[in-house]
Amino acid sequence: MSPEEHKRQLDSFDHVWQTIHDKHWEIKPGGLDWDTVRAELRPKAEKADTSAEVRDIIRDMLKRLKQSHFHLISAEAMGALNDPFAGDGDPGFQAQVIQSEALVTKVQPGTPVKLGWKVLSVNGTEIAQRIAAVEAAYAHTTELGLRLHQMIQARLSGEPGSATNMDFQDEANRKVTLKIQFRKPAGKLAAFGNLPPTPVLMESSKIGNNVGYVRFSLFLDPVRLGQTFSQAIESCLKCDGFIVDVRGNPGGIGILASGVASWFVDQPGKKLGAMYMRDSTLNFVVNPRPQAFQGPLAILVDEASASTSEIFAGGLQDMHRARTFGSKTAAAALPSVLERLPNGDGFQYAIANYISEGGAALEGKGVQPDQPVQMTRSTLLAGHDAVVDAAVRWIQTKKRSSVR
Repeated sequence: MSPEEHKRQLDSFDHVWQTIHDKHWEIKPGGLDWDTVRAELRPKAEKADTSAEVRDIIRDMLKRLKQSHFHLISAEAMGALNDPFAGDGDPGFQAQVIQSEALVTKVQPGTPVKLGWKVLSVNGTEIAQRIAAVEAAYAHTTELGLRLHQMIQARLSGEPGSATNMDFQDEANRKVTLKIQFRKPAGKLAAFGNLPPTPVLMESSKIGNNVGYVRFSLFLDPVRLGQTFSQAIESCLKCDGFIVDVRGNPGGIGILASGVASWFVDQPGKKLGAMYMRDSTLNFVVNPRPQAFQGPLAILVDEASASTSEIFAGGLQDMHRARTFGSKTAAAALPSVLERLPNGDGFQYAIANYISEGGAALEGKGVQPDQPVQMTRSTLLAGHDAVVDAAVRWIQTKKRSSVR
């Protein structure tokens, strides 16, 4: 290392240590004497001959916390993961990375793409390469599924009215090249705090005429979210069951988890859990609605269900109020920050801890579905959402049991 590079590496070590010292929710982060940790590792960083050695020392420091959401991402990996959104336009379909393949999982009417098609490239960029880059960077973290979801959403974005070439593999494994026109966003724009306006998709329907279904992309826009559930519940009070789909939902306003849960809890004094910061505690109390749905409740989750979605699903699971279907959630329930260090590396750290009402820390563990179900290319090509199908079968079973 040159003297300049050596200084940047030491400044990065100091920044990571100081950030955890100042912002971790525990005075003794991970139960450690943090000053002692610095006294041991800082001299090693000073004597290091290469940037890689300093990175290893920083990673050693983070591993001692034995807590997730504390990651060092190399500058090279940060560059490879640069997938900015090109716009809020909608390509007319949604895709998800399943078993290292980007598969079409939802299609809007009038779109020339079909369920189960594999996305091969977007505007000349091979999607398999992007998947490999994300998998390499997040291979040893709990957030891989969430990061893959974010990458594919960014790659499938564009300005409304613009168009781009995309290559697919169809049901006969033939390569199909299409010029995809980006539409206006399917959802309505919602803003929160300093975040830019973001399209929030909300949809409600009935499956088989007697199972309620609500899906929404973010825990934002509380007025419209409340209206969506109010109308869906009012029209479905006597339904056989209800499905809330938070697959691909990365979270949003934390306290809205309690607001949505209140449509399905009829007893006072319940809470989903609590978030602990160094100087305060936020309890996710559930205040029952006058007309709460009391029938079987299924919650659909996947690797991209994060933060508020995990608080919502995990809390109702602990309460034995809902049965969860799908795959393990992102295990990213905590509010976190991603910063650039002086050496160009990325540093992600959490600023609070969340404990569910059942006493479980969702961070690093996620919500384990009561019934694991994975979508596959074959089921998608057949026009089926295996996760929804499993939830409906369970609701029908509960109905037959109640009749007996």
